[in-house]
Amino acid sequence: MKKIIAFGASSSKTSINKQLAIYTANQFKNIAIEVLDLNDYEMPIFSVDKEKESGIPQLAHDFFSKIGSADLLVISFAEHNGAYSAAFKNIFDWSSRINAKTFQEKPTLLLSTSPGPRGGSSVLEIVKNRFPFQGALVKGSFSLPSFHQNFEAEKGIINEEYKNQLDEIINAIEF
Repeated sequence: MKKIIAFGASSSKTSINKQLAIYTANQFKNIAIEVLDLNDYEMPIFSVDKEKESGIPQLAHDFFSKIGSADLLVISFAEHNGAYSAAFKNIFDWSSRINAKTFQEKPTLLLSTSPGPRGGSSVLEIVKNRFPFQGALVKGSFSLPSFHQNFEAEKGIINEEYKNQLDEIINAIEF
């Protein structure tokens, strides 16, 4: 059985991006899903000095290994001041020291959402442009605006237009 690794690129315990990533992963059929929590990969702030002193933390190796175990990555990005969350960026920085192709040529679906009408579109543009250089095979991207008006925990995406957009992207992904 194929495996999806899904996570919200946020350390919030109530992350709306984690909710979107889990919902999206569950739209694929006959798939094993493993959900990662960035809080399980908390490490010192990356610096070359810390790397020289202590090496790459085991948690970075563990995260890199999880990415390697996936047949598809489903990642939903929180937007903090127009970019990735510091929690994700730190894990990404440490993992990239293992291999600059952090995403190991894995098919990847990039998502974002926010409470506001832009749905994290600034961070989504950043990752769509950056991640191919880091070894992600970007198969699609989707931004859900105004999360609290368009998503319910029990139902998922409740706005038919957005639900149909995501369904089309999912149906086009082969891995």
